[in-house]
Amino acid sequence: MSTAIGTFETSDGTLLNVDLTGEGQTVVFQHGLCGDAGQTREAFPTEPGLRRITVEARGHGRSQPARLDKLSIETFADDIAIYIERNLQAPVVIGGISMGAAIALRLAVKRPDLINGLVVARPAWAIEAGPENMAPNAEVGRLLKTMSPEEAKVAFLDGSIGRRLATDAPDNLESLAGFFSRDPIQVTAALLSAISSDGPGVTEAEVRNLDVPTLVIGHEKDLIHPLTHAQTLARIIPGARLVQITPKVENRVKYVADFRLAMGNFLKSLRHEQA
Repeated sequence: MSTAIGTFETSDGTLLNVDLTGEGQTVVFQHGLCGDAGQTREAFPTEPGLRRITVEARGHGRSQPARLDKLSIETFADDIAIYIERNLQAPVVIGGISMGAAIALRLAVKRPDLINGLVVARPAWAIEAGPENMAPNAEVGRLLKTMSPEEAKVAFLDGSIGRRLATDAPDNLESLAGFFSRDPIQVTAALLSAISSDGPGVTEAEVRNLDVPTLVIGHEKDLIHPLTHAQTLARIIPGARLVQITPKVENRVKYVADFRLAMGNFLKSLRHEQA
């Protein structure tokens, strides 16, 4: 399946990279913190009739970082809303992984006119800002702001958080260790610090009032994306479907297959409901 690359200019002139694959049912599918379109490309269903669009957030992938004070889930969500308004025929399905899930949830609450389906995958937030599970990301950001990348990595791996992750969540630790060589380091540090203390900016009452078909995907053995967040959102979003998949740390191939199957089945059900 071919992939097309484009750009999108935000309201303040920032150029964002747009990664598009396939034709058919449109799904705007967003990546996680310090991730890129490769993450969404891997997890997205491969069957025909689906069109995936990933707008890489400011400071991610091939997108411009812009001002460091513009790094927030609210700003990222606003960028997606403008992209949909300018380039797509709304409503569309919106979804995301981790930070992308928070962006998608915010859009579903704040801009229901743009959304006809919601996918919340491996959420790192339920409702509250700065949850405890984001502390490892925040610690990496703090260290990168105060030390060289090499010194920061050693300090993190030798610290209490690094040692705990090595034992309890090696997959999380592998991802975090990669941030110490992610360029530009200044942007990486700013992203990890700002987004770790952020949140979707919605209330539980707003989430309970959602009226959109919703899939929630979660799995065990992930300290940064605890299954309890997925369970909480599936419980409070009316009619949401929770699918628990194989943890990445157990079997990445099975994780990807489970993810694609869950999302593919959900999108197929939407097509039938909307036909």
